[in-house]
Amino acid sequence: MKTEARILMVEPRYFDVSYRINPWMQPDAWARDPKGCAAAANDASQALRRALARAGCEVVVRAGSPGLPDMVFPANAAIVLDGRALLARFRYPQRQGEEAAFLAMFHALRDEGLLAEVAQLPEGCFQEGAGDAIWDTRRDWFWAAYGPRSSRDSLARVREFFGKETVAMELVSDRCYHLDVCFCPLAGGEILYFPPALTAQALRNLRERVPADLLIEATEDDLARFSVNAVSVGRQIVMATPADRLRAVLTERGYHVTPVDLAPFMMSGGGAYCMTLRLDRASLADGAEPAPAREAATA
Repeated sequence: MKTEARILMVEPRYFDVSYRINPWMQPDAWARDPKGCAAAANDASQALRRALARAGCEVVVRAGSPGLPDMVFPANAAIVLDGRALLARFRYPQRQGEEAAFLAMFHALRDEGLLAEVAQLPEGCFQEGAGDAIWDTRRDWFWAAYGPRSSRDSLARVREFFGKETVAMELVSDRCYHLDVCFCPLAGGEILYFPPALTAQALRNLRERVPADLLIEATEDDLARFSVNAVSVGRQIVMATPADRLRAVLTERGYHVTPVDLAPFMMSGGGAYCMTLRLDRASLADGAEPAPAREAATA
């Protein structure tokens, strides 16, 4: 099978839910059965890895670090485009230890030839990786969030580093603390999103740029299932187990949906996208025109 994407995952050996920095986190539930939860997390991580491989992805797996349970969510570690990685700066102390660990990991990835450049944002400029700067391959720009985790000034830093447009998307819900919880560009040009998570201006930014027939509104149930937090690779979508309604909507648009039970990671507020980081994202070649939005749905 042709490799469609190269995706980083982090082993869940050190994963647990021992603190609460978003409304989804359930440390009390984890504490009731830590061994059982850890075993379930290992199984879920392996299931996601297999699903991605079936979707044509090369999965690069790296070890985490003791005491840093959320390293299992590498989407927050960096923004990667054209072989260049801009590493995150975390807002909460519980995750700030990940910065040095991921810096070492990304330097190793560079040394292996999987990246060309590794850089860091300045201290105090909070930006939590690809979870808050989602690359839209069809449109050749970042949907870049600020609010609960990433700061507004980070948008300019991302734009300057990559030389790409950043479309501002302010988040207003603590449940949607990262954009990837409530917003997912699909490979065909559609956007799956949860409107209540975004300010009126962010919704205008979205609706002015994307035709209405390419916008798919997610429900409260979709959000709670972490189905919006999905990995879209070509016509394959890998997501935490979706409701029948959403699966039918996506199937009708020509996608093949692979559901994965990610309940242990949902206890920490993460789904399929959070658990992955695309290492081979590429912008359009100089002079190339983005695909017309209405044609993208059938591309």
